[in-house]
Amino acid sequence: MIDYTNREVLCSVRDMEVTFGKGRKAFVAVKGVNFDIYKGETFGLVGESGSGKTTIGRAIIRINPISAGEVLFKGQRISGKISKEMDKMVTQKIQMIFQDPMASLNERAKVDYIVSEGLINVHPDMKKEEREERVSKALSDVGLLPEFATRFPHEFSGGQRQRIGIARALIMEPEFIIADEPISALDVSIRAQVLNLMSKLQKERGLTYLFIAHDLSVMRFITDRIAVIHKGVIVELAETEKLYAHPLHPYTQALLSAIPMPDPDNEKKKVVKVYDPGVHHYENDPPRWIEIEEGHFIMANSEEEAKYREILSR
Repeated sequence: MIDYTNREVLCSVRDMEVTFGKGRKAFVAVKGVNFDIYKGETFGLVGESGSGKTTIGRAIIRINPISAGEVLFKGQRISGKISKEMDKMVTQKIQMIFQDPMASLNERAKVDYIVSEGLINVHPDMKKEEREERVSKALSDVGLLPEFATRFPHEFSGGQRQRIGIARALIMEPEFIIADEPISALDVSIRAQVLNLMSKLQKERGLTYLFIAHDLSVMRFITDRIAVIHKGVIVELAETEKLYAHPLHPYTQALLSAIPMPDPDNEKKKVVKVYDPGVHHYENDPPRWIEIEEGHFIMANSEEEAKYREILSR
């Protein structure tokens, strides 16, 4: 069991709401989201496509503006209107690895410019020699040859492109990296390499990750804690092993039941659960974000809370 009582909170999301469009066309993509990410951990955010995972990651890094709530980094608010100095700090200390390594790199730019673009913006006075040296080191750190700096993105495979994306994030010497489905566009044989690389870099540099994915089997391998999101609302949050051993929310149970099993006999016997939102009766008793046990949070009303507490007491 991990002791989180004395750990430093690096990033806090408080009552986050993200709305797209205005007036009658307004669509609330994320609502009432709350969680803390501790320094040095890998925090997982999992859910189906369209559930709002990427929207949350982009809101933390200020790509998507938030319509309510706030985001804190090291205790300072980084959402909404902030000073130029704070914006520069966010750019340097928080980086993002994007989902599609094909679309996230500028096809017309060489790798040395792609990787060093952030440095050019944040440290415009840096000498060219020092910048080139940093690019070479960043490429070496992700297992690429320094001479790759003179090539264009189309000359690389998907796995190599994703490594370039990771090098682009690392060169800024960030503390916090938001990894938005960084392996979903890669071949299965390359996925483990990228995950192992990310784990290695985390240990060496003390990085903190927000790891966004829809694949729970991958999440178990890399995350310390997981938040499960459904239609813009986080429904359950717990330590990874606890969530796998004792999933309480019906949606979490449905996601876990869909994980393929390596044993064909067990796979045939497996019963995949289908989540039905109709099982909740929220008309007169709306749900709240409750800490059902230490470190285990769930979205539930009073009736469900009593039921979950009874299950945990067995």
